[in-house]
Amino acid sequence: MGQGEASARGTSMEGDCLICIKYLMFIFNFFIFLGGSFLLGVGIWVLVDPTGFREIVAANPLLFTGVYTILILGGMLFLLGFLGCCGAIRENKCLLLFFFMLILIIFLAELAVAILAFIFREHQLTRDYFTKELKVHYHGTNSTDVFTSTWNAIMTTFDCCGVNSAEDFDDQSLFRRLNPSRLVPEVCCQRKNLMMSKEECLKGIMPIRIKGCYSAVVDYFETYIYMAGALAIVVLTVELFAMVFAMCLFRGIQ
Repeated sequence: MGQGEASARGTSMEGDCLICIKYLMFIFNFFIFLGGSFLLGVGIWVLVDPTGFREIVAANPLLFTGVYTILILGGMLFLLGFLGCCGAIRENKCLLLFFFMLILIIFLAELAVAILAFIFREHQLTRDYFTKELKVHYHGTNSTDVFTSTWNAIMTTFDCCGVNSAEDFDDQSLFRRLNPSRLVPEVCCQRKNLMMSKEECLKGIMPIRIKGCYSAVVDYFETYIYMAGALAIVVLTVELFAMVFAMCLFRGIQ
């Protein structure tokens, strides 16, 4: 009798533990589902935003790749969160194993993307890189070139001039070779209630927009960058726990 009661209690505890894991996995997968929805929303917003971010992304290969990576990962997390919730509630071993393998692949892919972004941050997204690109490819205010239109949108949106300052448009820049009579682009002189004429500004007496765009953009996005990094850490942690719970539930189902 004693052994039978102990066995029954052990079976009951195992059943209670399995139920606990089941609902914990459902909760974690629900958060994965929400995280995937958020990443999808961010990726779609960047691609369709009317204020010029789409052109910014298109002009930089690293940002272009990053946005579509976010879209793909967001879509997969959205789908996996849904499958994980279904697998946990229905206690389907095949679905749970499929979920575990896919989320493991996504987890490793996210780690790889994070490592590559950290490595290339000094290669593609520095002041020197943007300054060099501006000097080589920027035509002028009235150009229809995609790169130039993008920079005009940036300088208008963030009320800035050049990457570091108006001095980026020096004698070695393409802009000065195409516009020898102007020391700065017209977009650097556009502001309401000007204290000087536009002609004086174009001659470089004192550009109206003095602040560089690199500092202006970094200051604007600094809060969002930290938020994105914190969210990435949370998503990776949730995925790790989801894999653990999926394997425990898989082994506990008879």
